[in-house]
Amino acid sequence: MSYSPITRQGMAKLKEELDRLQTIDRPNVIKAIEEARAHGDLSENAEYHAAKERQAIILSRIDDLQQKIGQSQVVEVKGPYTKCVFGAKVTIENVDTDETLTYTLVGPYESDPENGFLSIAAPIGKAVLGLQEGDAFLLKKAGVEEEYRIANVE
Repeated sequence: MSYSPITRQGMAKLKEELDRLQTIDRPNVIKAIEEARAHGDLSENAEYHAAKERQAIILSRIDDLQQKIGQSQVVEVKGPYTKCVFGAKVTIENVDTDETLTYTLVGPYESDPENGFLSIAAPIGKAVLGLQEGDAFLLKKAGVEEEYRIANVE
């Protein structure tokens, strides 16, 4: 079985969400189902159907999180870094536009590009792995190749 790397913080976040779902959200939805059931005819009871749908979503997310936790291996992140590796904070710069993007390279289960966490399995993550500050690379976006360079690794 292959494992996905994850930071200690990423694993803690997954476990925290799982705990909240199991100890707070799931019991609350069970209570909501019981209350809706007490209102009588279930075929026309919108509260009951909404609660059952919410329960299905919660149970699905619990299964998903348990699977992710089981398939993850915590990798200790220790710097300083000279190369783009798991756990490094990398700033890349578009050579033509001078646009810069900064990401921390993480595993697929904690990827959140909007908040600066990029999976090493994503196209940009794959492209920068092993590169050093000053190295250039090509990235295809919307069918057009753009040249980037590693501006900073920390």
